[in-house]
Amino acid sequence: MSTTVFIFIATYIGVAIGRIPGLTLDRTGIALLGAIAMIVAGAISFHQAAAAVDLPTIVLLYALMVVSAQLRLGGFYTRTAFKIASVLVYPRFFLLVCMLTSAVLSAVLANDIICLSFTPVLTLALQSARRNPVPYLLGLAVASNIGSAATIIGNPQNMLIGQVGRLAFDRFFFWCAPPAAAALLLSYLLLCLFFRKDFNLRQETRDEAAILQTLPRFDRWQSAKGLIVVGLLMALFLTPVPREMSAIAAAGVLLCSRRMKSRDMLQLVDWHLITLFCALFVIVHGIETTGIPGTLLATLKEARVDLHDLFTLSGVSVVLSNLVSNVPATMLLIKFLDPARVDQWYALAVSSTFAGNLITIGSIANLIVIEQAAACGVNITFRDHARVGVPVTLASLAVLAAWIGPR
Repeated sequence: MSTTVFIFIATYIGVAIGRIPGLTLDRTGIALLGAIAMIVAGAISFHQAAAAVDLPTIVLLYALMVVSAQLRLGGFYTRTAFKIASVLVYPRFFLLVCMLTSAVLSAVLANDIICLSFTPVLTLALQSARRNPVPYLLGLAVASNIGSAATIIGNPQNMLIGQVGRLAFDRFFFWCAPPAAAALLLSYLLLCLFFRKDFNLRQETRDEAAILQTLPRFDRWQSAKGLIVVGLLMALFLTPVPREMSAIAAAGVLLCSRRMKSRDMLQLVDWHLITLFCALFVIVHGIETTGIPGTLLATLKEARVDLHDLFTLSGVSVVLSNLVSNVPATMLLIKFLDPARVDQWYALAVSSTFAGNLITIGSIANLIVIEQAAACGVNITFRDHARVGVPVTLASLAVLAAWIGPR
């Protein structure tokens, strides 16, 4: 038991820090190493480790990545980004359009993919117009996180919550979308306030030709095919058909292409994220075998800290999400939820997603925007992000508190 607890604690500390001194392991590598240690140490068997992985969640995540790959290779994301860049002459309106587009697409196609696809194009468009890219890129990151809170398929942690909790797609949307919409509006107003003196700053242009050549060209048919499949998926998600079955069938249809190579599509699947999910399933199951989670929940109740209370759950979710990122935090906290109380699952989904805006490590989407911007020569510091992220998160959580208050 002591070995299992040590492996669990060491893994979560490693995931929180993001590295191990002297090694080049990242968060995924650390989680995978922890899962391997659980098996090698005898905390769980290979059979138990395999059974611990929630296959429907993994299949749904994988399938939606394939669908997003279709749209990315078809140039849909690039075309959309260039289209909204046409209103760059109106900075505040452009920010609004950018954030709305990011939020809506993230709710349907997952925020990580949207940030990965939009950041380079927006950065280049802003640099060409000699605009300061930082306010708009921060708006992209913030809006993608907030918008993704509205649906079960908006981000990886919501997919996990929806699958494990067996939540209905439409009921999830009607509970989570209103606070997400209100938080998005507040975030836009805060960005306009914080960057009121920066919107008209001019910057020197740079050579974008090399990066432009790496962006997929727009293909009307391939993009249309992807959008049709997305529309059908949204309809199927409202039926009793299991979401993972609908999604994997859609991915199979898109892979049957005469023009797009399956190798190119599968290269865009985020295998690191899928590996992280599988490893965390194993690690959390390992600690479950010790009986510690149940004991901890009972201890917390005795101390009048009730994780079944929506406010307490949301607060713990925010803190934990910014220690180890929201996916590992969600993986741990769902073990304490009551399957009969769907509002707990909704509150965890929204709070863990809103928490991702607080600091850079709170969400993978933040890190994607920062890394992609750096590749285009734009530096977004921890301080730049926190200047926006902290007040935006506090405002978003205030909206959530008002939303769950009367319930």
